[in-house]
Amino acid sequence: MDSLKNSTGRQEPTGVDRRDFLRVSAIAGGGLLLGAYIRPAEALAGTVAALHPTATADVFAPNVYIRLTPDGKVTIVNKNPEIGQGIKTMLPMIIAEELDVDWGSVTVAQGDSEPDKYGQQFAGGSTATPMNWDEHRRVGAAGRQMLVAAAAAKWGVSATELTTTAGTVHHASSGRRIGYGELVTAAAALTAPDLKTVTLKNPKDFRIIGKFTKGVDNAKVITGKPLFGIDVSVPGMKYAIFEKCPVFGGKVKSANVDAIKAMPGIKTAFVVEGGTALNGLLGGVAIVADSWWYAQKARAQLQVTWDEGTTATQGSDSFAAKAAEIAKAAPFKTLRKDGDPDAALATAAKVVSASYFYPFISHATLEPQNCTASFSNGTLEVWAPTQNPQPGRQLVAKTLGIEEKAVTIHMTRCGGGFGRRLSNDYMVEAAWIAKEAGVPVKLVWSREDDMRHDFYRPAGWHNLTAGVDAAGKIVAWKNHFVSFGEGERFSASSGMAPTEFPSRFIANFQYDNTNIPSGVPTGPLRAPGSNALAFVFHSFIDELAEAAGKDPVQFRLDLLGDPRVVANPDGSAAYDAGRMRGVLELVAEKSQWGKGSLPKGTGRGVAFHFSHRGYFAEVVEASVSANGAVKVHKVWVAGDVGNQIINPSGAEQQVQGSVLDGLSEAMTQEITVKAGRTEQGNFNQYQLLRMRQAPPVEVHYRITPFSPTGMGEPALPPVVPALCNAIYAATGKRVRTLPLSKSGFRWA
Repeated sequence: MDSLKNSTGRQEPTGVDRRDFLRVSAIAGGGLLLGAYIRPAEALAGTVAALHPTATADVFAPNVYIRLTPDGKVTIVNKNPEIGQGIKTMLPMIIAEELDVDWGSVTVAQGDSEPDKYGQQFAGGSTATPMNWDEHRRVGAAGRQMLVAAAAAKWGVSATELTTTAGTVHHASSGRRIGYGELVTAAAALTAPDLKTVTLKNPKDFRIIGKFTKGVDNAKVITGKPLFGIDVSVPGMKYAIFEKCPVFGGKVKSANVDAIKAMPGIKTAFVVEGGTALNGLLGGVAIVADSWWYAQKARAQLQVTWDEGTTATQGSDSFAAKAAEIAKAAPFKTLRKDGDPDAALATAAKVVSASYFYPFISHATLEPQNCTASFSNGTLEVWAPTQNPQPGRQLVAKTLGIEEKAVTIHMTRCGGGFGRRLSNDYMVEAAWIAKEAGVPVKLVWSREDDMRHDFYRPAGWHNLTAGVDAAGKIVAWKNHFVSFGEGERFSASSGMAPTEFPSRFIANFQYDNTNIPSGVPTGPLRAPGSNALAFVFHSFIDELAEAAGKDPVQFRLDLLGDPRVVANPDGSAAYDAGRMRGVLELVAEKSQWGKGSLPKGTGRGVAFHFSHRGYFAEVVEASVSANGAVKVHKVWVAGDVGNQIINPSGAEQQVQGSVLDGLSEAMTQEITVKAGRTEQGNFNQYQLLRMRQAPPVEVHYRITPFSPTGMGEPALPPVVPALCNAIYAATGKRVRTLPLSKSGFRWA
């Protein structure tokens, strides 16, 4: 793979190699068929993204992303799901920059799920930028190069004499200029350039990238225009609800569906047998009605006898009791051991032991799960707010017994995702109901459905022991992590990598694990794993800093050590200590850490974390009243996501949203399970941060010579331990259990 060396000497993939090219052929009417075939970096994708074009004689379409018409209008397609992360604006900005058009002339269209055209399409893992940055720049540059070539041929001059700006080609020596729209027919007759050879702009010449740009859907969102899955309406559509067993994985034994079918406004009701996969079609009762209100009214009269299964014996209390029992026993498995931790602890000047816990939490998307589906003549058409459409297509096709090519998925804007919509259970439910009912249906979950049938952020228990020497250096670290799974296999999103910081930064280090079997569905939630692990490790690091008598910032700098890249022998799981030092020093500077004094009852806490290729450090200032009321006065954030902030407006919003999300999770959010079912059902029981409780969030970036990476997740993890450390600084009370409300704290 072609690569560039960064300042540390590591190879950075460019995303383009000898197999990346443009393919051109003639189509009816003498137009151009030009396809961009681009293989993303293997570390990010691992599959070929095949991009096929559409074009006519009077429409220039150098790839599936760009449509340029003779009147000069430009349409650019966003291929990925828009879940509020701003991708529908950011990705087209990259193409528009290299195409060199005026952003004000661009119309952005949302693409459907078409993997044959776009390759991988999903929203998750903060991957949109690293997977598409180079690709999108090159396809935009290829379009610009062809338009320049068309102008050069028209004027009989060398292309090297021409420049472009805002959708216009210029010939400086003659003063001639021509708009892109006048060149589309001629450009369509040219041979496509090799993507490896196209000339990319110098970043100093960027006119769109790096500028604060409002979201392309902002006006529609503010004025309530239909954009979201819940807004979809198709001819002949009915409304559906799906009642599942309150115990995870339970099945229907009997139901009064005949009585339900006789109710006003009800088209049909039927039992769905379903399967055993929690992320697939489960058993339940479907009700299809003329309106959602009719369906919900009938649901209130639904009487179901359930086979609850073995999960009915499980609950939060039994999990906690089992975890406490495990903590006293030998671990099931040692997943990493460096040096001799026990020997180092025996000679340490001070030893600190602590147990930490974080709970199950829900994604709590403001738009509940929904999907519209229409089945006819063996084909299925779906309108879905999904983060991951292709696995949804596969799931639906397999469950309905049809070919994948018979499934069309239209991606709607998502009213929040946070990882919940990586699962497509609501899609397969709508598809099955539409097929059985024989009419198009819109399935809409109630808030209670959404909260009680989530794929929760897993709970976890960490039993830590560490020692510091007389100089205040950490000499040993042991962690017995109790999580969920069977034997060595973790449940979804319940694991922890052996390379998780501070692994590899402490010579005597041991990570043990024991898992608890569970039938509770779990899955990724914004900054999966990291959103919980950062709380544990950076709270415990603060405990060690206190034991060592060191300033928390300096203690962390000492732990990071000299700027260097720490990686596995094969080069994987790289952690750049220099980049993390940089953001930690920057946030200390911007927050004026250690300077001046704070009022009584006010404290500051600091933390950092590396996740999703982003390096972030944060400082929280908070005060706590005598009755436990917490007020966060300000949060400072410093981040390093490479050499370019593509849309500073969207980036700032993502960072601020991540911080507020993390504060909300830390204070009040907890899902508890009793007798195999979730106890919380709505926002009165599962409270979110209120606007009056949201503090100002000051965001700073450290620009470094690395390819840009994502912004949707890595700013969340550090804020939770930073808040807990601030509370300790203000009160002297150490928080080792989340949410904070369980320790007597509340929002002021």
